[in-house]
Amino acid sequence: MRSRLWLPAVFFLVLGLCVVETKGETLRVAWAEWLPADYLQELSKGFTEETGIDVDIVQIPWPSFQNKIDLGFVGKSDSYDIVIGDSQWLGSNSVGGHYVKLTDWIDKNIDVDSIYGPAMTAFAEYPKGSKEYWALPAEVDANGYVYRKDLFENPREKQAFKDKYGYELNVPKTYQQLRDVAEFFTRPPDLYGIATYFSKEYDGITMGFQQVMWSFGGSYGDPETYKVEGYINSDDSLKALEYYKELINFSPPDAPNYYWQETLDAYKAGKVAMAMNYFAFLPGAVDPKQNPKYHDKSGFFIAPKGPKGHYISIGGQGMSISSYSKRQQVAKDYMKWFIQKPVQEKWAKLGGFTPHKEVLQSDAFLNATPFNKAFAASFPYLRDFWAIPEYAELLAACQTNWNAVVVGSKSAKDALDTIANKHEEIFEDAGYYDK
Repeated sequence: MRSRLWLPAVFFLVLGLCVVETKGETLRVAWAEWLPADYLQELSKGFTEETGIDVDIVQIPWPSFQNKIDLGFVGKSDSYDIVIGDSQWLGSNSVGGHYVKLTDWIDKNIDVDSIYGPAMTAFAEYPKGSKEYWALPAEVDANGYVYRKDLFENPREKQAFKDKYGYELNVPKTYQQLRDVAEFFTRPPDLYGIATYFSKEYDGITMGFQQVMWSFGGSYGDPETYKVEGYINSDDSLKALEYYKELINFSPPDAPNYYWQETLDAYKAGKVAMAMNYFAFLPGAVDPKQNPKYHDKSGFFIAPKGPKGHYISIGGQGMSISSYSKRQQVAKDYMKWFIQKPVQEKWAKLGGFTPHKEVLQSDAFLNATPFNKAFAASFPYLRDFWAIPEYAELLAACQTNWNAVVVGSKSAKDALDTIANKHEEIFEDAGYYDK
């Protein structure tokens, strides 16, 4: 895609004109209630200094975040100028007319080549492959792992592991190794091998299992034809789900309810040797106040590869403009300011996860935290769930059935067949097979 970049002087002149037009107004940005939103509020002081425009990052608790945004869109409310929403919202909010289409504006104002490709695809583009954009990446995230270095590096543990499994105890690079390490450190009732996502709430188990499914050779379906039968319930998907179910044996008793909060809590409590979580929440693992016992004993690694590939669930959100905003030009100015390299450097320094290629690979970013190297190394392997308007229905079928497998109320094969049938029913009802 072609890019035309303004000189800084021209950029600030344009922003200055916006100040005259919007004097006394405040740009309101809606996001979930979490630390990155605090970082963005701090970062936005720079925009205010340069333009005179105040920025209010409105934080909404996670459980009510999507519902509150959806209700605002239904009522065509101008309460928020920018919404930082999940990638899966792109389909419904673009088709529904709630997001401003940004393709032409991005073509003229944003150096797309400076942004990591998978981030633009996941957080900005709909339909996928169309080069039609509705957002810019804001907070890019991914699943990663935190582990207890004091356990992994203990000479006695290393020798015992090698005696049992025939190879050195290190951070797992494959899912087979992850399983072995999880089994090895399972010593109930005080210590278990792993904490990962099993929860049926929102997208919990889906975000945990789908990367295993992809890495075992399975998939959700054909993105061109939307055919699902033989994909999500393939032999590869079945092997992946049976593998994932086995991990519950190496997890604490309450693991069927685990999502990101619970896995982090289990790790900080010393219940597990390793835990999966989004990188955005891993600062809690190295904060002495939040994790007084193990903050200085924590190491990090990227999600392992499988027998047929290496894929990792992408997390994070994109920055979109509400169609009902009366400050759309100011919103565009803010987004253009945000994605600049110097601002992205400040964003990363505060603790945000940048989509900017150069910043992502800079020594300053890689060495800023103990987990940034693992985060950057995860980027080539990121993949996303369906981002179409029907994603919520598709997700619900996955959540219910996959959780049923790990709690033992449904077989892996029955669960996958049920999901395949339900997904094709959803696509049929939505008219995808008529195209």
